[in-house]
Amino acid sequence: MAAAAAPGALGAWQAGRVRLVAASCAPLGPRWRLPASLTGPRLGSAIWARGRAPAAGGLPLRRGYGSEVKTDDELRVRYLEEENRGADLKERVKMNPSEVGPFVSKIRAVINEIANLPVPTIAALDGLALGGGLELALACDIRVAASSAKMGLVETKLAIIPGGGGTQRLPRAIGMSLAKELIFSARVLDGQEAKAVGLVSHVLEQNQEGDAAYRKALDLAREFLPQGPVAMRVAKLAINQGMEVDLVTGLAIEEACYAQTIPTKDRLEGLLAFKEKRSPRYKGE
Repeated sequence: MAAAAAPGALGAWQAGRVRLVAASCAPLGPRWRLPASLTGPRLGSAIWARGRAPAAGGLPLRRGYGSEVKTDDELRVRYLEEENRGADLKERVKMNPSEVGPFVSKIRAVINEIANLPVPTIAALDGLALGGGLELALACDIRVAASSAKMGLVETKLAIIPGGGGTQRLPRAIGMSLAKELIFSARVLDGQEAKAVGLVSHVLEQNQEGDAAYRKALDLAREFLPQGPVAMRVAKLAINQGMEVDLVTGLAIEEACYAQTIPTKDRLEGLLAFKEKRSPRYKGE
């Protein structure tokens, strides 16, 4: 099922208490598809999956779906309700060694799909994010957490290593030495500690509803939504690709990405709106 997200929509996906908020200010396009594990019979263009917390290292992969449009204030969020809990450590014990590799590869592929979304993504950590939950958060552009949240890559306690991108994304987020320390020790951080090491951008006191980080993620997404959709898409591309190369090559990537915005109708609309002192009406064209 294609995900034809419309500009101005917002959605999210949750693994345990890690909610992914996607500000769909850039259309995903007809060729982009959600991972098979996230698609369902009534999947909307903007999504939020809600599920129970998986065990450490687990990620809910088998899901059932429902859809409901919320109010305009909640930016047309849609729900994907989890009916089946994903694999946990009890299931892992029952797996043959030959089954483990393909299973972890599936998890890695899902997380990579999230990392490659062409729209801004925000991970909201309101509870536990251990193992695969934190790896999902690391695949997002921005992470916010409640002070009471707990997060860590704890796989070495189980005589394995992070397999959903954690060994690669955590060093890129907080630096190699500190990432090694956290992975080697299987240490679990709370929200304040995660903010101190740069793992999350914002930390908040938890509220009675238990969704302080999610509300902050929505506030951030509302700041992103009015911007030019094409500009947002290529800005993310320029940053992501530029961080993997030297500065000279990175500047060349920036130039190529900037060039993609020049012929757009949105660029002209932005200039006209500025001249007329009104809010621009971007269409992603």
